[in-house]
Amino acid sequence: MTTMRRLPLVYLVAGALLAASSAMAQKTYGPGVTDTEIRLGQTMPYSGPASALSTEGKTDLAYFAKINEEGGVNGRRIKLISLDDAYSPPKTVEQVRRLIEDEQVLALFKTLGTAANSAIYKYVNGKKVPHLFILSGAAKFRDPDGAPWTLPWIPANTLQGEVFGKYIVRVVPNARIAVLYQNDDLGRDLLKGLRRGLGADADRMIVAQASYEISDPTIDSQIVMLKETGADTLVVFAVPRFAAQALKKTAAIGWKPLRIVSSASASTEHVMKPIGLDVAAGVLAVKWIKDPSDPLWTEDPGMKEYLAFMQRYYPDGDPKDWTNADAYTSAQLMVEVLRRCGDELTRENVMRQALSLRDLQLALLLPGIRVDTSPGHHGAISGLQLVRFDGLHWVPIGGIVRDGVAIQ
Repeated sequence: MTTMRRLPLVYLVAGALLAASSAMAQKTYGPGVTDTEIRLGQTMPYSGPASALSTEGKTDLAYFAKINEEGGVNGRRIKLISLDDAYSPPKTVEQVRRLIEDEQVLALFKTLGTAANSAIYKYVNGKKVPHLFILSGAAKFRDPDGAPWTLPWIPANTLQGEVFGKYIVRVVPNARIAVLYQNDDLGRDLLKGLRRGLGADADRMIVAQASYEISDPTIDSQIVMLKETGADTLVVFAVPRFAAQALKKTAAIGWKPLRIVSSASASTEHVMKPIGLDVAAGVLAVKWIKDPSDPLWTEDPGMKEYLAFMQRYYPDGDPKDWTNADAYTSAQLMVEVLRRCGDELTRENVMRQALSLRDLQLALLLPGIRVDTSPGHHGAISGLQLVRFDGLHWVPIGGIVRDGVAIQ
């Protein structure tokens, strides 16, 4: 009798132990993961010529602090190790090796810069480390075969350039174009896209080109030379420091061309304000994020959440700087990927989830722009919109363009 009464209890305990063992077995971790923590790595130019862009990293740190305060991702805190590379590729290599080999991070998140990512992406892919949502639009990073572990956040540079070229052909068909570009893959890809957008008339319309090195102290001489060609349109493919110099020098010498800058320099805080808002009025750029300085989005729920986040978690940051809004949005996407991984936090599954994002709408993406990835499509954002700075805000021109085609 006694034995018979105890048997069900024995079976119950054994069943519970088996269930617990099964649940534990379902947790699969890669480097940098425990039951309580997920370690990510990042390089940012906290010093050097592109330091204005380091606010991206500061926003990331603040956003993950918010997530951790709310309980983390599936109960795990995110630890982002964000290191300064001074926008110097050799330093990037050194810091990324530290992140992967010493810090044993699960993945790299949003390493910044075309030159920096060019220096590390072969090493990172060789190590099979997720290289996610990088801040570069270079075409070589959107290559599923050549860089299967790399996934850019921003639209392709060639698409940006193409949008500018098509706009010029439509609005100023007889334009005489001068181009200032950074002498690396960033500038060359943008220039390639511009030529594609201009089409058969590219050689006729581009009357002058001048490049600069990231180590140059100024680009004043290049701007003076470009003005002397008689160009009436100036296209600047540069990081904020050099874009600001170019626009300021253009005004100082009395040159008044149609001015276009790439997305990296479409910053009210770091480019337009330093040169003077009145001087900056009329500059064209492209964006994919809602502009926090635009009253159009004052009552937008997503914008309200973003502004509240900035006030509480990053009070030293400028909430009206679209770079911060962009960083907030890409950090949201990183959290979503980790959430989808559940308890299978391996590098392979992180990459699998990052490449299976379908028609995902994030709150601050412009209407009509979605996140779409797949094993054959390595690029989170594929749409953008042409905008003009009116002295206070970035005003949309036309509709959303995706892969070179207007979609609305």
